[in-house]
Amino acid sequence: MNNQDYPGVSVRVKALIMDTIVLLIFMTLATFIFSKLSDVPDKARFFVFVFIFLLYDPLFTSFLGGTLGHFVMGIRIRNHKDEQKNLILPLAIVRFIFKTALGWISLLTVMGSDKGKAIHDMIAQSVVVYNKKEI
Repeated sequence: MNNQDYPGVSVRVKALIMDTIVLLIFMTLATFIFSKLSDVPDKARFFVFVFIFLLYDPLFTSFLGGTLGHFVMGIRIRNHKDEQKNLILPLAIVRFIFKTALGWISLLTVMGSDKGKAIHDMIAQSVVVYNKKEI
């Protein structure tokens, strides 16, 4: 495979924008639901907040191969040693932490990297690939 077989920055940014919209929708729905229920425990509100902002990306990446934004853009996050396998959850968490901490700086390395890897992909041993449709 060559670099053209791996998504560039623009595809990845579009997926990120879509995920931001998804998170806003989740947050709006959670707020609406909590406003309709009486006496929602603070622990429940905290859990929903943690899921939406901290676990959405790693859980979807590990178990499904990508977030909803990735799915819409036709890309998946895979293990760099075996592009047929998803990342294990601990590596998906590490990837998310570094992606969040480094922000746009991490994406600057995509164009010059082997297989279009961002810094957070290098650290988490992941690679972003186009989803191959099974015929």
